[in-house]
Order: sequence, then structure tokens, then C-alpha cells
Amino acid sequence: MKTGYILSGRYKIKNTLGEGGMANVYLAYDLILKREVAVKLLRLDLRDDPGAVRRFKREAISLTELAHPNIVSIYDVGEENGMQYLVMEYVQGMDLKSYIAKNFPFNYEQIISIMEQILSAVAEAHAHDIIHRDLKPQNILIDSNNQVKITDFGIALVTSEYSLTQTNTLMGSVHYLSPEQARGSTVTKQSDIYSLGIILFEMLTGRVPYQGETAVSIALKHFQNEMPSVRDFDEQIPQALENVVLHATAKLLTDRYASVTEMANDLGTALSLARSNEKKWLPEKSNDEETKILTPLREKDLKKDQKAAEDTSRNKKEKKKWSRRKKWLVFGISFLIVILLTTVTAIGLMLPRNVEIPDLRGMTEVEAKSTLKDLKLKVGSVKQRYSSKYYYGQIVASRPKEGTSVRQNSKVNIILSKGQEKFKFGDYKGQSYTTVKNKLEAKGVTVLNEKKHSNTAAKGEILGQSISKNRKVIWNDTTVTFTVSSGAKEMILRDLTGYTRKSVQDYADELGLILKVKNDAANSSSSNSSLTVSQYPAAGTSIQSGQILEITLANEAQNSSTKDSSSQSSSASSNSKSNSFDVNVAIPFDGTTQQSNPDGSKTNKIEIYLQDKDHRLSDVYETQTITKDTNVTLPFTLDNGTGGKYKIVRDGTVIAERDNITHNGN
Repeated sequence: MKTGYILSGRYKIKNTLGEGGMANVYLAYDLILKREVAVKLLRLDLRDDPGAVRRFKREAISLTELAHPNIVSIYDVGEENGMQYLVMEYVQGMDLKSYIAKNFPFNYEQIISIMEQILSAVAEAHAHDIIHRDLKPQNILIDSNNQVKITDFGIALVTSEYSLTQTNTLMGSVHYLSPEQARGSTVTKQSDIYSLGIILFEMLTGRVPYQGETAVSIALKHFQNEMPSVRDFDEQIPQALENVVLHATAKLLTDRYASVTEMANDLGTALSLARSNEKKWLPEKSNDEETKILTPLREKDLKKDQKAAEDTSRNKKEKKKWSRRKKWLVFGISFLIVILLTTVTAIGLMLPRNVEIPDLRGMTEVEAKSTLKDLKLKVGSVKQRYSSKYYYGQIVASRPKEGTSVRQNSKVNIILSKGQEKFKFGDYKGQSYTTVKNKLEAKGVTVLNEKKHSNTAAKGEILGQSISKNRKVIWNDTTVTFTVSSGAKEMILRDLTGYTRKSVQDYADELGLILKVKNDAANSSSSNSSLTVSQYPAAGTSIQSGQILEITLANEAQNSSTKDSSSQSSSASSNSKSNSFDVNVAIPFDGTTQQSNPDGSKTNKIEIYLQDKDHRLSDVYETQTITKDTNVTLPFTLDNGTGGKYKIVRDGTVIAERDNITHNGN
């Protein structure tokens, strides 16, 4: 898989971590949770191999049942374009094989610390009846803090579902294979204990106990050769520590540790002073039968033997006198008895006997047929139902259920998984994003959003969705992105003085404003000459679509007359010396306010009061809604010798006011 490829729209491949016989492992970045993960991808040449796919899925099932600090966590399971993949915890470090090669030799306390973590993880798996079957240093990861993580449960065995290994098939690495695995016998939890003993051997000596040119030759040594002594490699190794290796790698299951916990307890005291003089551990030997001593023959015994010989000779003579008829009678009776016994035995073998239905859960239909055939049972009806635990095509349950005793040739009905149930996604346009998000996340959906301005939709309203409303989805495997309205875009209102009504209307339509006209001269003959003489809100005010823009119109003649009158008035009253000027005021934004929009953003409501020649302080001059620090310009017209005032109120509280403002701004 190429670097940069995004798997399932979420996991971006960064580089390759390793390649194996069944799967390749990649380092990837989770674009949603913003973290590095390990992606294990089934090799493309194996995606049509049912056995490989089954083992790969079995690893996912095994890992989902295990939650332990020394077992790699699984985050996600999926399939894309026929590619099976697992998303797992990324452990930054190296495998134990590389760690041994780099750090050997290391002290016994460190070896025991690492082994105790491994044993703790395996004990957790065994507690869930999961046998790893492929324990080896290559499947044990260790980070910079010496924390151990066991991985690769691809051939793990669930004891409740299967009882035997695949005949004549050696799974896992042959250097760590138990004798019973090498022979193709039953695999038990003690098989993992044997592998753990080999791992401890390698950590103490830096090498594996058996070498050979072929895998078969090494496998033979596991159940034929005596385990080499670790003290032959290093005589400083305590005998008690070697005894743990010998006890764990005993050839017979009866001599081996019965459980991982027993091995952990023994290992935990291996360096104690109380065991410093411990003798070498040896497996128990079976007792031979005692030799019987024969007493010498005595004279009385010889006489008895002589008499017995004479009696035998006499009996032989008497037997010769039996008639031929009696001999044939005895022969006939014996023959009939043999025939009768043979017939009864054959009938008994031919009659069906009772067998116990095995646990078929997790098997495919083909696997179930093969398993039942070995027990002389048949598959009956096949039904399907949804399941969140088993993959599509795996058996969910059987009827009668597992463990039930039935006669041979009986039929066993099975229920196959249809996979997880899919539901129609639905249409969420026009609904509140917060409400929909809470609803979908409760079902396991990953919900994302992107903002977009809208002149028609309120803030927080859903404008669109990345998944079609009719598409059927599995809730906990679904990621949706909603387009959410951030409200109308804020605009600064321009100065409309001198604009015609048509120009103002075009401008209002462009911004999505509602135009309201006062003193409209549209019905007069000079309507085409009507011009704007005032507006509300004032020029420079922040405004959004949907708000009202109010203007006052007068015709051009009126404007001209007004201007002439103003000029004359200005000339006539030039002695009054009225002055017009602007005062800039900074309004700080308060982020602790309780005022908020549907999308969660904070706002302040601002009211401005102004007193000059044309305004009274008791009247609201202007109202604004701000979302950040804002500067406003206040226009004042004052007669000479008079002063102006202003007051700023934010959410009902006065935050700024000034008295005695003069024409020079003081």
C-alpha cells in the first residue's frame, strides 16, 4: 500500500512497519482521533483464501475479547475493496527478538520483569480460553520503558470452539513449538507454557535450544532430545532459574507447569536466598514393576510335579475314548456361540449411538458440515440473522445447541450471521446540528461538521449531509459530515445618502436586507428624482442579512431647496457657529456573557445613547450585536459653547459614558 493512501477515508498510511507471511503492518495516522495507529492488512494474494481470511478474522475476535495492559489493543476492524484490515495500538519500540540481540546479556531481574509481564498477558488470554499457539519473541513488542505488549493472535485457538489443531500442519515458528504441536496432537494451554519456557531460555542464553537445517529436524528435537542446560552456557545462572526453564519445557504434560500462574509464582521466587541451594529439577519417573525372587524347588515339589505328570498322561488316555459324536457336538456348539457373538457385535456397531453436538459458533457452513460429518451428524435447516459479534457467513448458533446429546445421523439446524444490521440513514437537513449530533453519537456514529454562511438558515441549522438519506448504514461503522449554518455573513453598511430609491433597493437585495421607506415621494411626479436623505442603521454599522434597513427619501427639488435653505440658514446664523465632528469609541467584547447562539458562539448586545443638538440622551441612538472588540464612530453637532454626551450599555450594564464633549473632541 502506497504512502499517503487513506484507508476507509480515515487512516492515512505513513510507512511500512513490517511484512509477514499472512499480513503486512503499516504505520498510519487516524485523521479523526488525531493519533498514530498500526494497520494490519491481509496480503492481497490471500484475500481469496478462506483459511487465511478466517485466521485473520479470528485474530480480531480474539483481541476484542482481551483488555490487558500487556496485550496490544484493537481499535477498529473493517474491509475496503476486498481488503481485510485491523487497526491496532501503535507500540513505538522493537520486538523482543531484536531487543535480545541488541541488549544481551542483561541482568536476571530485568529478564524476570519482562517474563512476568508476558506471563500476565498470557494468563489473561487463558482466562478467556484463548490459546495463542504462536508465542515467540517476534510477536512480543517492548517499548522504551520496557513495557511488554503481546500481538499476533492470528492463529490463536479458542478452546470452546475447537479442540484439535489441523492435522499434519505446523503453525507458528518451529523453534518455539511444543512437542505435542510438533506431533500434531491436541493443543492445550500447556503448549503456550512450553513456548514461554523456550523464550526464557533464549533470554538467558541469547540463543534457541535446538538448531537444525530444516524445520522438520528442529521439530523432531523438541520431542526427542533432552532440553540443554542453560548453566552449560553460563554457570552463573541460579539453579532455581534454570529449574523454571526445565519445568516449563518438560516433554510430558504431567511434568509441565499446570498453568501460567503456577509458572509465574515459581519464577517470582527464583532469585530468593531461600532457593540459592536448590537442586536441579528432574521430571518424575514411572516406577517399574518389582523383580520377584523365585525360591528353590524342594523335593516335595518335585514329587508333586511327578504326580501331576502321571495324572495328565492318564487323562489323555481317557480323552481318546470320547466318541467322535461328542467331539462334533462340542464343535457345533462352539461355532454357534462364535456366530452369535459376532452377529450381536456387528448389530451393536451398526446401530447409531449418542454423540454430543460440538460448538459450531464462528465456523462457516462448510466447516460445520465437515465437523458434523466426522460425528456422523448432518446439517439441517440454515437460517440467517443479524449479529454484531460474528462476521457475515459465520455460525451464530445451532439448534439443538452445543453440548446437547443426540443420536448419530441426526440433523443440526444452524443460524448464519448476516453481519451487522443496516439502517436507513435519514434526512437531517433543517434540523439542529447539536440535537442530531447527540442522537447519532448515541448510536455509535462519528459526527463531523463544516461551517457555511447562510442568509436563509439560522445558526446551527443543518444545510447538507455527506451521506444520502436513503443509504443503509451500520451505525458504529459510519462517519458523517454535516454542513452547518454559521448564520448570515456580517457586513458593514455603507453611507446611502444621495442614493435613489432604486439604487438603495438593489443594494438591499444584494445584502438580503428588508427595505423600509419613510416620506416616500414615489407617487409624485418627481418620484424618479427622490434621493435618500437619512438612513437607519447608520453608515458603518455591522449588519446581517434579514435585518431591516430604513431610509428617508426627498425629491431632488426638495433636496435642493433644503440645501439652499440650509445655506441661507447657515449664512444667517453664521454667528451661532454650530460645529459637526466625530468621536471614536472602542467597545470591548465580554466573552463571559450568557448570551449565545444555537451553534454555541457568544454575543454582546450593545445600546448607544447620544446627546447633541439633534439627539436626546434618553433615546437609543443605535443598537448593535457584536462578537468581538468593536470600534464605533459617533457623529456630534454642537452649538458654540455647548457640550455633548454619550453612554454605552452592554447587555443592560453601562460600560462607558462621557459628559461635556466639545467640538474639538475634548
